[in-house]
Amino acid sequence: MTENLKERSTAVLDVSGLHWASQQNVVAAVLGRRPGVIEVEPNPVAQTATVVFDPRVTSVAELRRWVEECGFHCAGQSVPAHVCDPMAEPDPPDGGHMPPHGATAVHEERAPAAPFEMTGHDHGGMSMEAMAADMRNRFVVAAVLSVLITVWSPMGREMLGLHLPVPFGLREDVWALLLSLPVIFYSSWVFFAGAARALRARTLDMMVLVAVAIGAGWLYSVFVTLAGGGEVFYEAAAMLATFVLLGHWLEMRARGGANDAIRALLDLAPPRAVVLRDGEQVEVPTAEVVIGDVLLVRPGSKIAVDGEVVEGESEVDESMVTGESLPLHKAPGSAVIGATINRNGTLRVRATKIGSDTALAQIVKLVQQAQNSKAPGQRLADRAAFWLVLVALVGGALTFAVWLASGAPAGTAMLFAITVVVITCPDALGLATPTAIMVGTGLGARRGVLFKNAMALETSARIQAVVMDKTGTLTKGEPEVTDVIVEGIAEDELLRLVAGVERESEHPLAGAIVRHAGRLGEPPRADTFANVPGHGAIAEVDGRRVVVGNRRLMEREGIGLGALAAAREELAAGGRTAVIAAVDGRAAGLVGIADAPRDTSAAAVAALHRSGIEVIMLTGDNEATARRIAGRLGIDTVIAEVLPGDKAAEIAKLQRGGRKVAMVGDGVNDAPALAQADLGIAIGAGTDVAIETADVVLMRSDPLDVPTALTIGGGTLRKMRQNLGWAVGYNAVALPVAAGVFEPAFGLVLRPEVAALSMSGSSFIVAVNALMLKRLRLPDPAASPESRPVRPGRREPAG
Repeated sequence: MTENLKERSTAVLDVSGLHWASQQNVVAAVLGRRPGVIEVEPNPVAQTATVVFDPRVTSVAELRRWVEECGFHCAGQSVPAHVCDPMAEPDPPDGGHMPPHGATAVHEERAPAAPFEMTGHDHGGMSMEAMAADMRNRFVVAAVLSVLITVWSPMGREMLGLHLPVPFGLREDVWALLLSLPVIFYSSWVFFAGAARALRARTLDMMVLVAVAIGAGWLYSVFVTLAGGGEVFYEAAAMLATFVLLGHWLEMRARGGANDAIRALLDLAPPRAVVLRDGEQVEVPTAEVVIGDVLLVRPGSKIAVDGEVVEGESEVDESMVTGESLPLHKAPGSAVIGATINRNGTLRVRATKIGSDTALAQIVKLVQQAQNSKAPGQRLADRAAFWLVLVALVGGALTFAVWLASGAPAGTAMLFAITVVVITCPDALGLATPTAIMVGTGLGARRGVLFKNAMALETSARIQAVVMDKTGTLTKGEPEVTDVIVEGIAEDELLRLVAGVERESEHPLAGAIVRHAGRLGEPPRADTFANVPGHGAIAEVDGRRVVVGNRRLMEREGIGLGALAAAREELAAGGRTAVIAAVDGRAAGLVGIADAPRDTSAAAVAALHRSGIEVIMLTGDNEATARRIAGRLGIDTVIAEVLPGDKAAEIAKLQRGGRKVAMVGDGVNDAPALAQADLGIAIGAGTDVAIETADVVLMRSDPLDVPTALTIGGGTLRKMRQNLGWAVGYNAVALPVAAGVFEPAFGLVLRPEVAALSMSGSSFIVAVNALMLKRLRLPDPAASPESRPVRPGRREPAG
């Protein structure tokens, strides 16, 4: 079957038990060879794997079984049991059976209307916290016994000056062998089990290296002990296990911090909801809410699922989902998002979306898929890790042979060989970019910036020009009063009379005038209102005849503009719509109306300019309107009067100039341009088509989140490069030292236990360096004077 003929579904499997980054190769190797599997991207930091598969050939249930064959198990951490890819094939009914070990599908549809359910029970596997605790326990046992073995070893006598009698009259090596048994068969068993999994999968990972290093030193020592004397390495094998366990216990704790974003998202959904059934209030688990249920949401409570307000008014805090800082007013007909908080009034909400369809579920899905995706640099690092393991094993064997051939004792040759195997472990290389990606995508999610994949993160760091659609992106997409010009009447009086007429109209421009006049109180009621289609409206307000409309209406009524004619032409030249108002047969004023910029648009443009990024406005509006908005926002380049079908061509033209281009848009007509751009950024309030096409989604519909996204991308790419540089440089420097190259000339020797501590410390440094990304300074709208809303102008013509 060719690639083009394959159907593609995606499932994110919860694969617990990935103790080391290099173990991801085991999962990738086993699943990648199975029929129907197209692509596998494991993430050792998140303990998950994204699998792209052909649903006609395999299923999520089969994927679970294959992961179980790898020897991994399900996580038992809190996950949304029904957050899913709508295209993923549901499991066949099986009476609710769940395998005690295997992979839990995180993104999987189990039923057509599966509710969003939070599960905190254990399925037989271990969460990252449980794995860290298990690693700690193994470390403690190994540490205590390693100290005891060292006390009765030749090294202990030399370093500590202790000459303690061996208990029970045993030989020192026999006593050390007995003490080492729990270290080997309990503390170190994770290494041997992991190595066996890797070899069964026909791949190599760090488990193989550590198992070879510990096993070779211990088995060599056992042979020497049984043979009746010679140098043994029980203390080296035990200390090696101790330091590897210590380093990775600390690393696991750091890796757990990288997954804070997902954990925080999962904790948002309320476990229970109050539903009105047969006129009674019934509290049910959120998982049992169905579409059409009416929920009672009291002040201070969380809204359980997405829905529509059917009764009541209140302010709702949506910041935890969208990042929007100000509470939004909700009234009958308003849409609400699950997991948001009702601040004051009581609401009745009809459930419209549940389970995998809720906004929160979609956010979790996007973040998890992004965290599991791989940047190009990581794909190269993954391939390098396999060969580095092979180099370590071959290098260890060659080191042993060379030292033995040079006349060194077998014990010395074994010491150097074990050190080479340990120091070359590629775990830091495997952690280099996944940890940075986890932190970067999580940082974005907390700000309402959703990256769909690691490629989007990496591309956002290289953007040189940002092309922004005007309407709905830089502007609010709704009319706003910009100018009030009066002639022979007070401005407030004119606004009152005009608002009295316009309150009866349904035209969008009328609504803008009524909102602007709202500061004057309730508009007076109009009598004998008459709508004139295409022209305006006429009414009696406070006993005065008020005519509001365009020039054609004034001509029909025989009203001349006089001194207002020039002002009207000036407004039109500036891209504003001029509404003419006449009172008692005489032109009294003009109201200029235009699409208003968003409050943070100017701050967004300024932040992009500070980063050295060119900002370009792309719009289908006329040149005058576009340049008026661009002038207010500080945009230098304007491409106006572009047909919807030509936007993608304009992006391609910019790209041919050698620039990396990001496109920011919100409408269906922006989708081709979003796809053409190197980075497509969709405003969250935009259409589903735009969001589906884009690489980055801004949940808050805030232009200031564009420089935020690019800043996060740049910071993440820097951390990825730093981590890869450290991992590669560390191995390049440490390998010759471990092999004893400098021992003859300088006496420089690296013992296996020190190599283990150094290797584990390298992985810990990589993880902590990635976590430092959380301290990245992001654009702050409150600190930018440009973000303050521009007040409408007020002018009065002379004469």
